[in-house]
Amino acid sequence: MVDRQFAEPMLAELYDAFARETGDFEFYLPLLMSASSVLDVGCGTGELLRLAREAGHGGRLCGLDPAPAMLEQARRKRTDVEWILGDISSVEWRADFELVVMTSHAFQVLVDDDELRDSLAAIRSALSTDGRFVFETRNPLARAWERWIPEHAVETIHHGEPVRMAHQVEAPVSGELVSFTTTFTSPKWDRPESSRSTLRFLGVDELSSFLSAAGLVIEAQFGDWDGQPLTGGSPEIITVARRA
Repeated sequence: MVDRQFAEPMLAELYDAFARETGDFEFYLPLLMSASSVLDVGCGTGELLRLAREAGHGGRLCGLDPAPAMLEQARRKRTDVEWILGDISSVEWRADFELVVMTSHAFQVLVDDDELRDSLAAIRSALSTDGRFVFETRNPLARAWERWIPEHAVETIHHGEPVRMAHQVEAPVSGELVSFTTTFTSPKWDRPESSRSTLRFLGVDELSSFLSAAGLVIEAQFGDWDGQPLTGGSPEIITVARRA
């Protein structure tokens, strides 16, 4: 459930290289270290769970992702973490985890109402009585998609060669859904690699309604990774929720 533009095997290898330092893992890692059992929904290449294990986490760590190529990368990093192929509504856990997280804006991949409701219900079921669900979604008021243009393309070096990643949003943007194309190019490739993705930008009130309907209560919210209060101009809606 990491952004689907990286789901193909060759592109999954590039994910960590393109992942920017945003401060999110610095926020999440202490939470993981204080929980004896952790489920990372949409774990991608498993980088957060790798960091937790290498920092000395001795409990249960489980990563769930629907992309086989992502989990292949994760398994190469650690063999002492549970890696499960699937999405949250395809598995059944009952109070198994003290902490469930969704990082890297994986929450925004849940674009359909029914998919969102089913996922939140499954997450609540997976939480222990005092468990917490922590995740982030981009604040729609900050309109991040307006900066997803080819002029803001980024590059990395992969196997000694430059690879460029560029986004192009499909206009006009209307409502909560933003669709865009991601194109990867490299001088050594025969052709570009492209994929199309759609993300949902839920506002604070809509997000609260979905959580409440799923039996989850918001315990805290932040507007950025340094713990700043959530405001209209905040780039993120970082939410800590618990079972009602």
